[in-house]
Amino acid sequence: MKTTNIMLCGVGGQGIVLTSKLIAAAAVERGIPVKSAETIGMAQKGGSVFSFLRLGEGASSPMFPEGSADILIGFEPAEAVRMFPYLKKEGAVIVNTHAIMPVTASLGGSDYNGSEMLDYLKKHARSLTMIDGEKACTEIGSPRALNMVMLGAAVATGLLPFTLAEIEETMKATVKPQFVELNLKALRYINL
Repeated sequence: MKTTNIMLCGVGGQGIVLTSKLIAAAAVERGIPVKSAETIGMAQKGGSVFSFLRLGEGASSPMFPEGSADILIGFEPAEAVRMFPYLKKEGAVIVNTHAIMPVTASLGGSDYNGSEMLDYLKKHARSLTMIDGEKACTEIGSPRALNMVMLGAAVATGLLPFTLAEIEETMKATVKPQFVELNLKALRYINL
């Protein structure tokens, strides 16, 4: 398998690190070499969080340069735009359309709602899948289900080298038993 570079990004509390770990664990289960690195900036305060994942042969480092991500999974629109330079020209973006106002913007009286960021992605991304994460989490019944919704969407696009069943098995082995049913529901929410 050629190397697939994946960038996950969002803000603290959205489950980006767990999502990254699930993708990495699913790769290990399939015998796919994987390297990963997370950067967590003030995550507990809604700060920026991003994760580099490299799946396949030939990856000597978990980090990759700008312009080389095959997939960008953005849990928050502004964070997706911020990390957009890492995407290849022919790369794919999966983004949650629900914006989370940064603390700095709320202090300055900004009216950020993410629409400008989504417009940017619509204009510049060659392949764009937009997910209404707020609606999904409301229908699922938990605001903490976004990460599984986004992971399920990435699997549904066919961009990840895993089936939904493989991700579900990895998730069952990773999360606490009391959260398995909720996470299964969230993983299965998107049917692209």
